[in-house]
Formats: sequence, structure tokens, C-alpha cells
Amino acid sequence: MYRAFTLVMALALALPAGSGAQDQDPDRKVAGGGIRVKGWQGRIDPAAAKKGSTINDSRFEQKGDALHLAIGPAAIYWNPAHTATGNFTVKGTFRETKPDTSHPHPYGVFIGGQKLDTPDLSLVYCIAYSDGSFLVRGFNGASVVQVGKRQPHAAVNKPAADGSVTNEVAWQVRDDRAECVINGTTVASYPRSELVGPGRLESTEGIVGIRVSHNVDVTVTGFGITR
Repeated sequence: MYRAFTLVMALALALPAGSGAQDQDPDRKVAGGGIRVKGWQGRIDPAAAKKGSTINDSRFEQKGDALHLAIGPAAIYWNPAHTATGNFTVKGTFRETKPDTSHPHPYGVFIGGQKLDTPDLSLVYCIAYSDGSFLVRGFNGASVVQVGKRQPHAAVNKPAADGSVTNEVAWQVRDDRAECVINGTTVASYPRSELVGPGRLESTEGIVGIRVSHNVDVTVTGFGITR
């Protein structure tokens, strides 16, 4: 479970050798895009920005008690008011109505957000895929921090009979450990010392928020911090 970090340049991951899924599934542009929820901010991935995409190519809005994310380029979203310290849990329930399980687009939550609107940002996220797998990864400046490999887990839901899929994704930080928890089950657990350090997180404390892949359409309910 405890793997050493491997730093890989974000552009290399976004554009793998040969014909990749990203080339076959280019970022869409969502009509009427922009962030429409007061207090929230967003940032797209560097590879998408280099292609000329912006945060306004996606739409982030409030619908009743849910956040609705119609996403073009992959991005992070956060509200600076959601800053966690000490021991805490941050979670949200994500629902896709019609996921593409042949090329699933993941989503989840991040912790340890620092300098998110600068080139020196850092964070680590846990994301779920509609094919029943999950991944823990992060950003440190221009590099991607590969924490663990994408892998299947029985706790991660696949589409129900109506075609929709719902997953509650959380981080729990307790004393010297941080755990990725999906639908109430710990799917990955790390000592704080493995997440924090040079080239990694500045701290497990900081801004928490939402991580979404490109081209995903998802609603998020119950997003918040508990202690």
C-alpha cells in the first residue's frame, strides 16, 4: 500500500506516446460556461491551457442543493472558505447519469491545497471511475505526483440498472495518517510522512476541493468538511 512517490511531468502524462485516449476524446467546450457559484474558483490542467482552453469552457453552477459540473477541460474547483486543519474529513457524493464505462471520466476530492492560483500549487486527490476503479494522485507545481496506481476496488460503485452511477468520495485525515475513503470503505491509506515533503504536499492541511476529469457531467451533493 505504501509506495514511494514518482514525479512525472504533467505534459508527458497528458500526451502519452502513440495514439492515446486523450487524442480520441478531445476536450469539449460547454455552452454558457463559467463559474456561477459565489466564492468558488477553478483552474484547468496545464496541458489543456497550452491548447488554448480556459475555465470558461466548462460550466460550474448550483442546482438546488447540488453543484452541477458540466466539464470541458480537466480541472480543480475550490472555495477558499473550505480550508481544513488538524484532523478532518472532507467528502462529496458524485452522481453521473450516463457514464461512458468504455472510457470513464473520474471525479473526487482533494486535500492539502496550497497556492492553487499560482504555478507552485500543490494538492493530492482521490478520484473514482465508473468502471469500479480509483486513483490517488496529486500536483506539485508543473509535475504530477503519482501516489498510487489506478486499480479496481469492490467499494467503488459501477452503474446501477438505470445507467447512473453514484460514489461518495472522501479524504479522512487523522493524526499521522490520511485515508482515501469511497462509499464508507478505506481504499488507500498513507502515513502523513509519505504525502508531505519536498516535491509533494506542503501539508495535509489547506484548501480542500473538487477534482474532475475532462468531459465529465456530474452532480455533487453534501460537499463539505467535518471534524
